[in-house]
Amino acid sequence: MNKTADLHIHTHFSDSTSSPQEVIEDAYKNDLNCIAIADHDTVDGIQPTIEAAKKYDIEVIPAIELSSEINGKDVHILGYLFDYKSPFLLKQLTQMQSTRFERMKEMIAKLKTLGVDNINIEEVCALAKSDAVGRPHLAAILLKKGWISNFKEAFNKYLADDAPAFAPKFKQTPQEAIQLIKEAGGVAVLAHPMLTCVDELIPSFVAAGLGGIEVLYPNTSPNVIDFYAGLAKKHNITITGGSDAHGSAKKHTYVGKIKIPYDLVEKLKCYNTSTT
Repeated sequence: MNKTADLHIHTHFSDSTSSPQEVIEDAYKNDLNCIAIADHDTVDGIQPTIEAAKKYDIEVIPAIELSSEINGKDVHILGYLFDYKSPFLLKQLTQMQSTRFERMKEMIAKLKTLGVDNINIEEVCALAKSDAVGRPHLAAILLKKGWISNFKEAFNKYLADDAPAFAPKFKQTPQEAIQLIKEAGGVAVLAHPMLTCVDELIPSFVAAGLGGIEVLYPNTSPNVIDFYAGLAKKHNITITGGSDAHGSAKKHTYVGKIKIPYDLVEKLKCYNTSTT
């Protein structure tokens, strides 16, 4: 049997509803041999998933999805195969999480001015198992308290970038995120480029040390896959792929929806070895 991997999975340590144990059970049921836990701006979910994976001998690759911004656009940078216990990395992530906390307080205050006056920071943070609290957690509370009927409405009405309760997140450029991953000994990969739409900036990201593009992604057409695979080949960088699973928080995807051949994992490891 050919080995397969899913290199983009979230846990409840960021904005998924799934615990590490649930992720591993899903990975086993879907015949995955290797997964990567890529929570937003935190590495807290990696070690618990490694422990849970021992039950089925599933390989867990350290990963992360870092927030960044350029020209007014959100750009997510995935990191793989880095030292997730690096003091330097952990210090930077603590700063990001502190900014997330202050951002959440600001959004709650804005909601109060809009009449949504029964939400507090403690109950929102309680939904996250780490300090990486984000808009999906606030959306879940809005839904629970009946202010909206679904997650999409929460963003459209209150939390989207142009909505009245929005507040900006931690400010760093994609180049800074790439450098942070590289300094921790990892490979930086541009997440879901077909959603981010910054193709014209990819050469500058490569110049900054980008090592890959997430080419294989849920609900992506073969033409789009071929396009980004071609870009990766042009720039002599690797390709990755994953489901971007968030448990029940994202209905259109799940652990193992995207399965990539394990030889892409091996190429990622070789790329990391050759550039460090």
